[in-house]
Amino acid sequence: MANPLQFIQQTRSEISKVVWPTRREVFLTTIMVFVMASLTAVFFFFVDWLIRSGLQLLLGFFG
Repeated sequence: MANPLQFIQQTRSEISKVVWPTRREVFLTTIMVFVMASLTAVFFFFVDWLIRSGLQLLLGFFG
């Protein structure tokens, strides 16, 4: 079992190696997430509309 003081020192050493994103990077990636989510929503809206229209046409033809 490791010495608690040594564990804390090693933990602090590893944390100092972490490269944290800048405020600009966080902002840009957040904007990219919103853009991609919006594009995905639009895509699935049109896919849903296309499937719904096709089914209504098919059911109307046979109904």
